[in-house]
Amino acid sequence: MIEHRRPETLSDFVALSITKFLRLFADTFFAKRYGHRAVVLETVAGVPGMVAGMWIHLKCLRKMQSDRGWIKLLLDEAENERMHLMTFIEIAKPNWIERAMILFAQALFWHFYFILYVFFPRTAHRLVGYFEEEAVISYTSYLEQVKKNPELNIPAPQIAIDYWKLKSNARLIDVIKVVREDEKGHSEVNHGLADTLDKDSKINS
Repeated sequence: MIEHRRPETLSDFVALSITKFLRLFADTFFAKRYGHRAVVLETVAGVPGMVAGMWIHLKCLRKMQSDRGWIKLLLDEAENERMHLMTFIEIAKPNWIERAMILFAQALFWHFYFILYVFFPRTAHRLVGYFEEEAVISYTSYLEQVKKNPELNIPAPQIAIDYWKLKSNARLIDVIKVVREDEKGHSEVNHGLADTLDKDSKINS
Protein backbone atom coordinates (compact mmCIF):
# COMPACT_ATOMS: atom_id res chain seq x y z
CA MET A 1 0.00 0.00 0.00
CA ILE A 2 0.91 3.67 -0.02
CA GLU A 3 1.11 6.21 2.78
CA HIS A 4 -1.59 8.86 2.44
CA ARG A 5 -0.31 12.42 2.23
CA ARG A 6 -2.39 14.41 4.71
CA PRO A 7 -3.58 17.78 3.35
CA GLU A 8 -2.08 20.78 5.09
CA THR A 9 -3.22 23.79 3.08
CA LEU A 10 -6.36 24.96 1.30
CA SER A 11 -4.69 23.97 -1.97
CA ASP A 12 -4.21 20.44 -0.65
CA PHE A 13 -7.83 20.19 0.47
CA VAL A 14 -9.05 21.36 -2.94
CA ALA A 15 -6.87 18.77 -4.69
CA LEU A 16 -8.05 16.00 -2.36
CA SER A 17 -11.71 17.01 -2.74
CA ILE A 18 -11.51 16.86 -6.53
CA THR A 19 -9.85 13.45 -6.27
CA LYS A 20 -12.52 12.07 -3.94
CA PHE A 21 -15.30 13.39 -6.20
CA LEU A 22 -13.82 11.66 -9.24
CA ARG A 23 -13.25 8.51 -7.19
CA LEU A 24 -16.96 8.49 -6.28
CA PHE A 25 -17.86 8.74 -9.96
CA ALA A 26 -15.52 5.88 -10.86
CA ASP A 27 -16.84 3.67 -8.05
CA THR A 28 -20.43 4.36 -9.09
CA PHE A 29 -19.95 3.71 -12.79
CA PHE A 30 -17.44 0.86 -12.78
CA ALA A 31 -17.96 -0.79 -9.37
CA LYS A 32 -15.63 -3.81 -9.39
CA ARG A 33 -14.98 -3.82 -13.15
CA TYR A 34 -11.38 -2.84 -12.48
CA GLY A 35 -10.03 -3.63 -15.92
CA HIS A 36 -12.55 -1.30 -17.58
CA ARG A 37 -11.99 1.32 -14.89
CA ALA A 38 -8.27 1.20 -15.64
CA VAL A 39 -8.84 1.82 -19.36
CA VAL A 40 -10.78 5.04 -18.78
CA LEU A 41 -8.73 6.32 -15.85
CA GLU A 42 -5.36 5.63 -17.47
CA THR A 43 -6.50 7.77 -20.40
CA VAL A 44 -6.92 10.65 -17.95
CA ALA A 45 -3.75 9.74 -16.04
CA GLY A 46 -1.67 10.17 -19.17
CA VAL A 47 -2.65 13.84 -19.47
CA PRO A 48 -0.93 15.61 -16.51
CA GLY A 49 2.64 14.61 -17.32
CA MET A 50 2.28 15.71 -20.94
CA VAL A 51 0.58 19.01 -20.05
CA ALA A 52 3.08 19.87 -17.32
CA GLY A 53 6.09 18.83 -19.40
CA MET A 54 4.90 20.87 -22.36
CA TRP A 55 4.18 23.96 -20.25
CA ILE A 56 7.51 23.83 -18.42
CA HIS A 57 9.30 23.35 -21.76
CA LEU A 58 7.68 26.50 -23.19
CA LYS A 59 8.23 28.43 -19.97
CA CYS A 60 11.92 27.55 -19.92
CA LEU A 61 12.28 28.64 -23.54
CA ARG A 62 10.64 31.98 -22.79
CA LYS A 63 12.64 32.64 -19.64
CA MET A 64 15.81 30.95 -20.90
CA GLN A 65 16.21 28.99 -17.69
CA SER A 66 16.81 25.41 -16.56
CA ASP A 67 13.93 22.98 -16.10
CA ARG A 68 15.70 21.26 -13.16
CA GLY A 69 15.18 17.94 -14.92
CA TRP A 70 11.39 18.15 -14.63
CA ILE A 71 10.51 17.92 -18.32
CA LYS A 72 11.91 14.44 -18.90
CA LEU A 73 10.54 13.26 -15.56
CA LEU A 74 7.02 14.38 -16.46
CA LEU A 75 7.10 13.17 -20.06
CA ASP A 76 8.36 9.78 -18.88
CA GLU A 77 5.40 9.69 -16.51
CA ALA A 78 3.01 10.42 -19.38
CA GLU A 79 4.57 7.68 -21.49
CA ASN A 80 4.36 5.21 -18.62
CA GLU A 81 0.66 5.98 -18.12
CA ARG A 82 0.08 5.51 -21.85
CA MET A 83 1.62 2.05 -21.61
CA HIS A 84 -0.73 1.27 -18.73
CA LEU A 85 -3.60 2.20 -21.04
CA MET A 86 -2.34 0.12 -23.95
CA THR A 87 -1.93 -2.86 -21.62
CA PHE A 88 -5.43 -2.70 -20.14
CA ILE A 89 -7.01 -2.20 -23.54
CA GLU A 90 -5.67 -5.66 -24.35
CA ILE A 91 -7.13 -7.03 -21.11
CA ALA A 92 -10.51 -5.29 -20.85
CA LYS A 93 -11.46 -4.92 -24.54
CA PRO A 94 -13.49 -1.69 -24.06
CA ASN A 95 -16.81 -1.40 -25.86
CA TRP A 96 -17.93 1.60 -27.92
CA ILE A 97 -19.53 3.32 -24.91
CA GLU A 98 -16.29 3.15 -22.95
CA ARG A 99 -14.31 4.33 -25.98
CA ALA A 100 -16.66 7.32 -26.24
CA MET A 101 -16.11 8.01 -22.54
CA ILE A 102 -12.37 7.93 -23.14
CA LEU A 103 -12.63 10.65 -25.80
CA PHE A 104 -14.90 12.79 -23.63
CA ALA A 105 -12.88 12.33 -20.44
CA GLN A 106 -9.60 13.13 -22.15
CA ALA A 107 -10.93 16.28 -23.85
CA LEU A 108 -12.52 17.55 -20.65
CA PHE A 109 -9.59 16.77 -18.39
CA TRP A 110 -6.97 18.13 -20.80
CA HIS A 111 -8.50 21.61 -20.74
CA PHE A 112 -9.17 21.51 -17.00
CA TYR A 113 -5.63 20.41 -16.12
CA PHE A 114 -3.96 22.82 -18.54
CA ILE A 115 -5.72 25.81 -16.94
CA LEU A 116 -5.01 24.47 -13.46
CA TYR A 117 -1.32 23.95 -14.24
CA VAL A 118 -0.80 27.37 -15.79
CA PHE A 119 -2.24 29.21 -12.79
CA PHE A 120 -1.84 26.76 -9.88
CA PRO A 121 1.01 24.31 -10.64
CA ARG A 122 1.46 23.36 -6.99
CA THR A 123 -2.19 22.34 -6.69
CA ALA A 124 -1.94 20.51 -10.01
CA HIS A 125 0.96 18.35 -8.81
CA ARG A 126 -0.74 17.71 -5.49
CA LEU A 127 -3.86 16.65 -7.38
CA VAL A 128 -1.87 14.09 -9.37
CA GLY A 129 -0.25 12.89 -6.15
CA TYR A 130 -3.70 12.17 -4.73
CA PHE A 131 -4.90 10.67 -8.02
CA GLU A 132 -2.07 8.20 -7.89
CA GLU A 133 -2.76 7.36 -4.25
CA GLU A 134 -6.27 6.37 -5.31
CA ALA A 135 -4.85 4.42 -8.24
CA VAL A 136 -2.72 2.36 -5.85
CA ILE A 137 -5.83 1.60 -3.77
CA SER A 138 -7.79 0.60 -6.89
CA TYR A 139 -5.05 -1.68 -8.20
CA THR A 140 -4.72 -3.27 -4.77
CA SER A 141 -8.46 -4.06 -4.84
CA TYR A 142 -8.06 -5.37 -8.40
CA LEU A 143 -5.19 -7.60 -7.26
CA GLU A 144 -7.28 -9.02 -4.39
CA GLN A 145 -10.16 -9.68 -6.78
CA VAL A 146 -7.96 -11.63 -9.18
CA LYS A 147 -6.37 -13.61 -6.34
CA LYS A 148 -9.84 -14.66 -5.13
CA ASN A 149 -10.95 -15.56 -8.66
CA PRO A 150 -8.13 -17.50 -10.38
CA GLU A 151 -10.09 -17.63 -13.65
CA LEU A 152 -9.46 -13.88 -13.97
CA ASN A 153 -5.69 -14.38 -13.83
CA ILE A 154 -5.24 -14.50 -17.59
CA PRO A 155 -1.86 -14.49 -19.35
CA ALA A 156 -0.20 -11.08 -19.44
CA PRO A 157 -0.46 -9.29 -22.81
CA GLN A 158 2.74 -9.36 -24.84
CA ILE A 159 2.94 -5.56 -24.74
CA ALA A 160 3.19 -5.73 -20.94
CA ILE A 161 5.77 -8.51 -21.01
CA ASP A 162 7.94 -6.48 -23.40
CA TYR A 163 7.55 -3.14 -21.61
CA TRP A 164 8.15 -4.32 -18.03
CA LYS A 165 10.45 -7.17 -19.06
CA LEU A 166 8.26 -9.74 -17.34
CA LYS A 167 8.72 -13.48 -17.61
CA SER A 168 7.24 -15.06 -20.71
CA ASN A 169 4.66 -16.89 -18.58
CA ALA A 170 3.63 -13.78 -16.62
CA ARG A 171 -0.02 -13.46 -15.63
CA LEU A 172 -2.41 -10.59 -14.93
CA ILE A 173 -1.38 -10.56 -11.27
CA ASP A 174 2.19 -9.76 -12.31
CA VAL A 175 0.97 -6.91 -14.51
CA ILE A 176 -1.17 -5.38 -11.76
CA LYS A 177 1.77 -5.48 -9.35
CA VAL A 178 4.16 -3.59 -11.65
CA VAL A 179 1.49 -1.06 -12.63
CA ARG A 180 0.67 -0.45 -8.97
CA GLU A 181 4.35 0.13 -8.26
CA ASP A 182 4.47 2.66 -11.11
CA GLU A 183 1.51 4.52 -9.66
CA LYS A 184 3.12 4.61 -6.23
CA GLY A 185 6.20 6.18 -7.77
CA HIS A 186 4.16 8.78 -9.65
CA SER A 187 2.40 9.75 -6.42
CA GLU A 188 5.68 10.25 -4.58
CA VAL A 189 7.15 12.26 -7.46
CA ASN A 190 4.18 14.62 -7.80
CA HIS A 191 3.84 15.18 -4.07
CA GLY A 192 7.56 15.94 -4.10
CA LEU A 193 7.22 18.43 -6.97
CA ALA A 194 4.36 20.16 -5.14
CA ASP A 195 6.57 20.42 -2.05
CA THR A 196 9.38 21.90 -4.15
CA LEU A 197 7.08 24.55 -5.61
CA ASP A 198 5.88 25.33 -2.10
CA LYS A 199 9.46 25.87 -0.96
CA ASP A 200 10.17 28.03 -4.03
CA SER A 201 7.18 30.18 -3.17
CA LYS A 202 8.38 30.68 0.41
CA ILE A 203 11.89 31.58 -0.74
CA ASN A 204 10.61 34.12 -3.26
CA SER A 205 8.04 35.68 -0.92
